[in-house]
Amino acid sequence: MKIILPGGAGLVGQNLVAFLKRKGYSNLVVLDKHKANLQVLRRMHPDITIEDVDLAIPGLWEQHFKGVDAVVMLQAQIGDLHVEPFIRNNITTTEIIIDLIKKYQIPYTVHISSSVVTSVADDHYTNTKKEQEKMVLASGINCVVLRPTLMFGWFDRKHLGWLSRFMKKVPVFPIPGHGRYMRQPLYVGDFCTIIISCLESGISGKVFNITGLEQVDYVDIIRQIKKATGSKCQIVHLPYNLFSLLLRFWALFDSNPPFTASQLKALIAGDAFEVINWPTIFGVESTPFSTAIYETFNDPQYSRVKLEF
Repeated sequence: MKIILPGGAGLVGQNLVAFLKRKGYSNLVVLDKHKANLQVLRRMHPDITIEDVDLAIPGLWEQHFKGVDAVVMLQAQIGDLHVEPFIRNNITTTEIIIDLIKKYQIPYTVHISSSVVTSVADDHYTNTKKEQEKMVLASGINCVVLRPTLMFGWFDRKHLGWLSRFMKKVPVFPIPGHGRYMRQPLYVGDFCTIIISCLESGISGKVFNITGLEQVDYVDIIRQIKKATGSKCQIVHLPYNLFSLLLRFWALFDSNPPFTASQLKALIAGDAFEVINWPTIFGVESTPFSTAIYETFNDPQYSRVKLEF
C-alpha cells in the first residue's frame, strides 16, 4: 500500500510515519518544505521517500501521486501574523492536491481538518481551515474528514512542547488570569492510531470530531508538564490584559511568535468540542492524559527529538 503524506514533516506526520512503520507499512512518501524538520525525518527514517517541495507550486513532485493508494492530507499553516501564508499553505495547496487525487484516481483520502472549524474563534487559521474543509468535502473525492482538537505528543514544537521548553528556561512561568480555561487535548499517538484505522477500514463520506476524552484546565496541563519534566520553575498568575500586552510586545521582535494575542483569545473563548466514542468507532484504545504526558516527555527514542518551530 503506497501512502503519501503532504505536509508530513510536522507533528502529526512525524508521529504517523513512526506508527505506520510499526504496523509494517514501508511504501511511504512525505512531501514538505520545512528543510530542518525533513532532515530530522530523514535521520530517523532513511528508508522512506522524502521530498523537499513547496506544495503551493506545481512541479515534478506531482509524479509521486502516481500509483498512490491513499493520501493523508496534513499540510497546514498553523501560526503567523499575516494572512498570506495561511492562504498559500491551507487553500492553494489543497486545490492542487485535490486536482492530483482526481488526476491519478487515488481511491482514498484522509483529510486532517481541525476542531477550530466549529469554533467561535475568528482568526486566519480558523477561517482558512474552514475553507479548506469545505473544499475537500465539495470535491467529490472518496474521503474521511477528521477534526482533531489541540494535540500534543512526540515532536510537539508548537504547543505543549514549546511550553515545556520555555518552562525549563525560566524561573517563573506565567499563566493568564485564573488559568481555568477548559481544554480537551488529544494525544497525537491516539490520533495516529485513528488515521491508521481509517486507512485499513476505508471508512468514508463522514466527518468525525476527534476530541481528547478528558477535560483538563490549562493551568492543570501546565502543572502536569512541570511534573513530567521535573521543572523547578514557579507558576504565577498574571492579569489577562497584562499577559496580552506582553504577547503583543513580543510580536514586535519576533515575526513568527510561538504564542500570539489571537491565540490567547482562542484559549479563553470557552469552546467545548463534541466528544464521540472514537475508541469504539475506530477500534482503538485511548491513552489516559497523565500517561500520555509522561510518554511525551520521557520516551527514550523520541521525546528528545526536536523539530523547528
